[in-house]
Amino acid sequence: MFALYQFISNFTERLGLTTRYLGLFLVINTALVVLLRYVFNYSPIALQEIMTYLHTSLFMLGAAYTLKHDGHVRVDVFYQHMSAAKKCWVNILGTVFLLFPTCLFVLIICIPYVSSSWAIGEHSIESSGLPWLFLLKSLLLVQPVLLMIQGLAEILRNVLMLKGDPRIKQDTDTTGEGV
Repeated sequence: MFALYQFISNFTERLGLTTRYLGLFLVINTALVVLLRYVFNYSPIALQEIMTYLHTSLFMLGAAYTLKHDGHVRVDVFYQHMSAAKKCWVNILGTVFLLFPTCLFVLIICIPYVSSSWAIGEHSIESSGLPWLFLLKSLLLVQPVLLMIQGLAEILRNVLMLKGDPRIKQDTDTTGEGV
């Protein structure tokens, strides 16, 4: 169980650390678009669309990394006062009954949308736009899959914490609380 948790966790960590460079490219691209538009009065559509692709990719690929590092918004009025064991149970139940169904719903409703985009090789409506819109839309399927994979790692981590596995305390306890 620990090996699977560690494998998924390492995968998500590497993906997240790689994804962060999209933010750097996004800033550089945005600065370039502004410079070209306002200094040289030149506004290439493809460069503007790259901004959308980078922004979308950053958020869709970075969601699992954010989940791994507990960075999603949480209303923790009650959660913050719970014992470590109760927090583990809330995390397990929240993943099983909230995260997984939501991701499955998104996945199911997006499959026809993405497959039709692939079927026609969908591209930008602008003549000088990017020809890969079907790839961008594919992130609608990639994100829920990545979230469910990381959700599985969260379940494994919390089960191992409940069992008192010392490797989990050392490996993932970033709050300093311990279990």
